[in-house]
Amino acid sequence: MMALRKGRYEAATATSADEIAEAQRLRWLCFVGRGRDGPPDARDADDYDGRCTHVLIRDIASGRLVACFRMLTLSGGAEIGDSYSARYYNLSRLHDFTGRMVEIGRFCIHPEWHDPDILRLAWGALAQHVDRQGVEMLFGCSSFMGTDTHGYEDAFAMLRERHLAPKRWLPRVKAPKVFRFARALKLRKPDPRAAMAEMPPLLRSYLAMGGWVSDHAVVDSQMDTLHVFTGLEISAIPPGRARLLRAAGA
Repeated sequence: MMALRKGRYEAATATSADEIAEAQRLRWLCFVGRGRDGPPDARDADDYDGRCTHVLIRDIASGRLVACFRMLTLSGGAEIGDSYSARYYNLSRLHDFTGRMVEIGRFCIHPEWHDPDILRLAWGALAQHVDRQGVEMLFGCSSFMGTDTHGYEDAFAMLRERHLAPKRWLPRVKAPKVFRFARALKLRKPDPRAAMAEMPPLLRSYLAMGGWVSDHAVVDSQMDTLHVFTGLEISAIPPGRARLLRAAGA
């Protein structure tokens, strides 16, 4: 069981069905309700929840759940077909990855909370899990809100220019509806400031540590998002950042 405190927040793994239901409720608020109140029993749940470890981040003083995410640990690339991401991307090129992998999913922060320490603690919790389990790659789907590409052109152009996956790992298209931004924005020169403003916070963190993305975004009408496959090889994290992550997870 994970238990980690930093400042006013605590990260811990869910230990009961009620705690998982609480995370599902927050996920509904963030991904479906988009901050709007819904029915008391509204949840975002799927068949992966029973296979994952759920991490909950709370405000210590109030006990309120302010963020959550789930982790699916795989022994290596041979199991990547069992991941949530494999429903949307052809990940056959990652079958040869021999190290342990963790898929990070459904990461969300309560829309009323904007403290950057929440994301720092989340990465600290991940660093703790990576070290304990000997994980060599993190991966998942990084989401842009909405399915309209307008307003995200600079972000996608920057992903194409600087952050595409190495060819040996590059996911192929599988989903029926995608935005092939590496092709569509081939001639666009991104405005770095605008690009970073458009980029989701979790994806910004991945990229700062040496992460990479697919060359296309999946148009997910069910979740009302555009998402890109995102990978991060632990060995590629700059030493200075690795030290900061481990310090946050200590």
